[in-house]
Amino acid sequence: MTVTKGESTPQGADDEGDMTGGARGGAPVADDGYVPSERRLERERYKRARARRATAIAALSTLVTAAVLYLVVVDAPGWPRTKETFFSAQYAREAFPKVLEGLWLNVRLLLVCGAAVLILGMLIAVARTLRGPVFFPLRVLAAAYTDFFRGLPLIINLMIVVLGVPALRLQGVTVDPVLLGGTALTLTYSAYVAEVFRAGIESIHPSQRAAARSLGLTNRQALRHVVLPQAVRRQVPPLLNDLVSLQKDTGLVSIGGAVDAVRAADIIVGRSLNYTPYIVAGLVFVALTIPMTRFTDWVTARMDRQRAQGGSI
Repeated sequence: MTVTKGESTPQGADDEGDMTGGARGGAPVADDGYVPSERRLERERYKRARARRATAIAALSTLVTAAVLYLVVVDAPGWPRTKETFFSAQYAREAFPKVLEGLWLNVRLLLVCGAAVLILGMLIAVARTLRGPVFFPLRVLAAAYTDFFRGLPLIINLMIVVLGVPALRLQGVTVDPVLLGGTALTLTYSAYVAEVFRAGIESIHPSQRAAARSLGLTNRQALRHVVLPQAVRRQVPPLLNDLVSLQKDTGLVSIGGAVDAVRAADIIVGRSLNYTPYIVAGLVFVALTIPMTRFTDWVTARMDRQRAQGGSI
């Protein structure tokens, strides 16, 4: 039906057009009257088909890989003995509650040492970035600290602190392996975190500090209110990665006799000569680490999107 100028469209026709979308060939019509072209519709159908095909291929390849690995392991000549020694359900049930009890010590070490590492690392980084000849000795000491503890293996640092400090028999100095192990972890990781903070501070353009000084802020105020907030935001992903590593390395305090998750598993292994408790302890650490790792990935992706869009970083 042709509608000439001045004529009105029947109400039924309007309703029919609303129900059908009023588009050519059944294509949906947006509220603003836009009708997608056939080429665009075809491209969207192709993208959906390709995504479904990629998902199916990925699922199939994963199943095939898992089946091949399973057959290789199960068909190995020593698999029955390995299964009995490392994957015993009996010893796994025995070790799990004790490993969880020891894990609470690892979590406490992570919280306390993580806070101490962040504070000490920040102070060392600020000391290395201080300007002026009067701060030269402080910069040298901070650089020597980071160079020494970044180069010293953590396991050796733990042995020196946990075993060497009690041998000195100093008055008023603790011999608790938990406190000494936490001190060794803090000394090592604060050197790594200090370099992360220093990289963030030095990534701030000098014009930021100059602009703060032009507004009447002192050097200390410019560092505190302008430079450090931007530097910390930029370095959040690597800082979280260091905390993930610290969480795993808290298990090393067991070398001094502290009963954490690793030591709890070691006690059962020493009594039973079955290594399943080690597998249980490893899986518990993995379960604790994965959420932190995924959170780190999420923060990194979020900051990358903000940087790409020109948002606050």
